[in-house]
Amino acid sequence: MIVKNCYTSVACNRTPGALDWGDDGLIYYGASHSIAVYDPKFEGSAKIIRNLLGHKARINTVKKIRNVPSGTTVDLISGSDDGTCILWDSRSESNGLQYVLEGHKKGVTHVDGYYLEDKLIVASTSADCTVKLWTLQDDTFSCLQTMDLNTGYCFALKFSKLPGSSSLLLAIANDNDSITLWTGSVESKFVQVESLQGHSDWVRGLDVIEEPGSGDLILASSSQDSFIRLWRISYRKELVAQKDFELLSADESIVLEERTFTISDGSQSFHYAVALESVLQGHEGWVYGVDFNRSSTTKGSLNLLSSSIDKTLTIWTPSESGIWFESVRVGEVGGGTLGFYGGKFSPDGRSIIGHGFQGSLHLWHQDPENPSQWKPGTIIGGHFEAARDLVWEPRGEFLVSLSADQTTRIHGCWKPTSTWHEIARPQVHGYDMQCLCLLSRYRLASAAEEKIVRVFQAPGNFVENFRQLCGVNDDPEGSDILKTTPKGASVPSLGLSNKAVYSSDVEPEPDAKHVKDMYPEHYFTPSSLQSPPTEETLMQNTLWPEMQKLYGHGYEIYSLAVTSDGRWVASASRATSVEHAKILIWNTTTWKIAQKLTAHQLTVTQLAFSPDNTKLLAVSRDRTLSVFENIQPNDEGCDFKLVLHTDKKNGVHARIIWCCSWAPDSINFVTGSRDGKVVLWEQQKHPESEAVSYGSKSVLELKGESITSLAFAHRTIEQDRWLLAIGLETGVIHLYSVQQDWKPLTTLDRSFGHHLTVKRLAFRPRTDDQLQLASCGEDNFVKIYDILY
Repeated sequence: MIVKNCYTSVACNRTPGALDWGDDGLIYYGASHSIAVYDPKFEGSAKIIRNLLGHKARINTVKKIRNVPSGTTVDLISGSDDGTCILWDSRSESNGLQYVLEGHKKGVTHVDGYYLEDKLIVASTSADCTVKLWTLQDDTFSCLQTMDLNTGYCFALKFSKLPGSSSLLLAIANDNDSITLWTGSVESKFVQVESLQGHSDWVRGLDVIEEPGSGDLILASSSQDSFIRLWRISYRKELVAQKDFELLSADESIVLEERTFTISDGSQSFHYAVALESVLQGHEGWVYGVDFNRSSTTKGSLNLLSSSIDKTLTIWTPSESGIWFESVRVGEVGGGTLGFYGGKFSPDGRSIIGHGFQGSLHLWHQDPENPSQWKPGTIIGGHFEAARDLVWEPRGEFLVSLSADQTTRIHGCWKPTSTWHEIARPQVHGYDMQCLCLLSRYRLASAAEEKIVRVFQAPGNFVENFRQLCGVNDDPEGSDILKTTPKGASVPSLGLSNKAVYSSDVEPEPDAKHVKDMYPEHYFTPSSLQSPPTEETLMQNTLWPEMQKLYGHGYEIYSLAVTSDGRWVASASRATSVEHAKILIWNTTTWKIAQKLTAHQLTVTQLAFSPDNTKLLAVSRDRTLSVFENIQPNDEGCDFKLVLHTDKKNGVHARIIWCCSWAPDSINFVTGSRDGKVVLWEQQKHPESEAVSYGSKSVLELKGESITSLAFAHRTIEQDRWLLAIGLETGVIHLYSVQQDWKPLTTLDRSFGHHLTVKRLAFRPRTDDQLQLASCGEDNFVKIYDILY
């Protein structure tokens, strides 16, 4: 059996500096506890080519070293909340982990590295108020120096080589609004030589480049005061400070003053001058990052990219007179975002990427025919918190995922390129999302960490774009929606419910009109998509209107299930008593409670209807499972009767039962628990009494592993055996063929599967022979695998 990755969806961690664009053309960014490596050359493929594992907590910072000499192994550095830095060889065919730097007492927030000839020096800063310098000694990296900031905090740091000497310059942004300059080398300790004052708030971004022609260093600093300052560091043969005066009026002048410092390199002394070159004003909010365009220096000019919380990325260019001006401004419009945490130039300088507050990545390309125009490009996206649930559309045309990042997202296959992308975001909520189910192609029920089940109906604009992007023609339900439903939806200020927005030619009843308020940028704008939507389109123009709220539970909803015909919905909430552990059956025609089922004492962790819609399976934290059979399977109502409830005598599981799944025959099912057991249960009929019971048929024991997700494929494979996917708490996914025995087929390890708990597995329902498996996990990833056998 061969398993290939078809699609990977994940966002960047919500920390400044968690993204970098390397000279190799690849984008590296922190995605939960791992580093995702993305190749933007395959525009629109939305495919992560590698996933580097090694950290045990969230990755805060990723840095690709630029001046890597040939023959060296380390070219990538990362820092994490686990208090470590890891040095990687991103070119290695294996995981690439080379060295782990341990020494910080708290999370590492920023890192940088520089090769001086063939010797690497690494700087790291942490929430423990220290900056540490690391070098390679005796085949291992050790701490060369620790700079104690007392109670201070470092927000950014940057290495560069001083012109005219072999010493290094380290710029450190402190929490006292200043930038301190330190000089040293790989063998000697760094000493502070200067402090740059001028910003009136924390400095959040630093970058430095050698100016073409002059050889001077230009240091760019960005601050929460919304200003960017450029500092010139020049080599001087003599220690002479210069002052330039420019007369503005009879009684007003500007004074540009140089500060000087001297360093010793062996027997020689080198003199340097530092002066404020320029102050760039144009942003209206905190400026989190600056990045020089390295490729522009080959053309004898400079370009600087700045990223701000005001939702813009700006490219600054100096004029012939030396005055810097804003040449390009791109960004987001509207939506509930909070701007950009960072931005980077591509190696050729013809593309830029922005890292949004909500983990989103934004890509723009320079128009070859009109260099002043920058057009948005298609790029990868995904959840920025744990992905908790997913479900396929009944025909497998798209996948819906749900996350603790308070969003529900739809992933579809873009027909022109046959690649997967996020095509809609039906729900952007105010609570962390927990579970969902699809009642039909265009009706969705979801639950967050609140007591309500919310039901959504796809709007007309989604149907149009879905058909156009995914090439769907056979769609009678969509045709009905285009005649009767709103065009789109939006979320009013201080609201949680998606309100319908009607097109100008479909006028609603007066009491159904959308009430205008003071935030018009949050309103829906119809769009006709020829390519997958951008982040701002997803956030405000792809919402689904809410059609129902289902009240009935006393605590937060934990699990949902629906029959394949969409007739009945089952829901269960968090519970510590029998009363609150009841399962509610909802009639989707009347939206009323049809029945309350009692069996468990604690939270029901998962619900599943059998494929023939006649039985409901429930598993619980109380270590028991139950099966209810509908003895009145007609349109008039339902009558679910308890036919199985395990206890200490007939129960096999000794720990919490996390998951369950029905076999395609609606007779057998499996359950998985924390004790590492996967149990296959079989329906047993007794001809003499016509009674039906269930008994354990066989048990698979994965000792020491917690089973967190199970899924049967929708059809059998070789010799009429069932294909079963098993997800573990460690992130590993096992594939087994099941009948009377358990036959292992293949294992997706942590580097290929997930590196944290697998929360849900689901096989794509298809009519052809191809098998595809979708998975989501606590590591924020949503993945689709092609399975060939």
